[in-house]
Amino acid sequence: MTACISADSHVTEPPGTYVDRIDPRYRDRAPRLAHDPTLGDVMVIDNGQSVVPMWLVAAAGRPAEEVRLDSGRRFEELHRGGWDPRARLADQDVDGVAAEVVYPSVGMLLCNHPDVDYQHACFEAYNRWIAEFCAHSPDRLVGIGQTALRTPEDGIADLESIAALGLRGVMLPGLPPNADYDDPMYDEFWAAVVDLGLPPSFHILTTRTDQILAPHVRGPKLNNFMTIIRSNQDVIGTLVFGGVFERHPRLRVVCVEADAGWAPHYMYRADHAYDRHRNWLTAGPLSRRPSEYFREHVYLTFQDDWVAFRTIDLMNADRLMWANDFPHSDATWPDSQRLLAQHAAHLAEDVRRRVLRDNAAELYRIPSGT
Repeated sequence: MTACISADSHVTEPPGTYVDRIDPRYRDRAPRLAHDPTLGDVMVIDNGQSVVPMWLVAAAGRPAEEVRLDSGRRFEELHRGGWDPRARLADQDVDGVAAEVVYPSVGMLLCNHPDVDYQHACFEAYNRWIAEFCAHSPDRLVGIGQTALRTPEDGIADLESIAALGLRGVMLPGLPPNADYDDPMYDEFWAAVVDLGLPPSFHILTTRTDQILAPHVRGPKLNNFMTIIRSNQDVIGTLVFGGVFERHPRLRVVCVEADAGWAPHYMYRADHAYDRHRNWLTAGPLSRRPSEYFREHVYLTFQDDWVAFRTIDLMNADRLMWANDFPHSDATWPDSQRLLAQHAAHLAEDVRRRVLRDNAAELYRIPSGT
């Protein structure tokens, strides 16, 4: 099988990522490594507003018994490829991966921080670090920058900085700090995204919910892992029904790590909602059916979602991109090739190649010889 391209992999930001590069005004609040006797090494955000248990985040390939909160593990015990680009290339080779589109780990949780100026300072520091990481092998390590999108004008300036660093995409917060993503105030921002060739992506776990649950209500807590794709679906619905794709026909967005097997049913429900309920849902008017916008404008990344492989004929194979999620604990590494031999065996060769490699290569301008 031809070496794959992972459209969603991650780094585990090393201790100096933020502290060493952040605007000095925010250095005392910068994310930093600390040790918790139970959780092990954690990245502390804003002096303890939240913490990221690094072992729980990055236990790719470990047995399920070791994927736990009370690990007590040190940062040095994580996969070295999470922060060392030389080790990372060896990790790619183990998994049969030719290149990876690289997202943050701590940066995902930073998207949920309420202070957008703090976010902005952290993201500027991260963008500089990830550019350094990817510069080691730019054809195999494809960096995605971050923006807090404090204002549309600020967002455009961030895009220009991200492009200047050689990064090839931008991760947006699940919830913008001002109006929703379909507001016309963002039209110039979407135009800049297209003009600069920086595909925008929405990753799971980057939407702040501020939901307080009663202690005795267990259902939402137990199902939280199952419902993390909802925030991505909400963004897609906003862009479709809010006419963003109608106004920006060249815009393509990436829905990251939310799987894909749900997409056929989602498109059916979107069409039904528009056909029957658009007047009270304040949707449209649209010149095309919602499912048409979805199929053309939305890329989906997925890992071992065998339902997606079985329903490809109900989706647009040109907008599906496989991923291994390394080194996160949901990763298929180092068993990706074994799983793909099961899940993708029935696909025609041209479809398999598009989903496992060519779609990501085209979107992120990865050289064909990689």
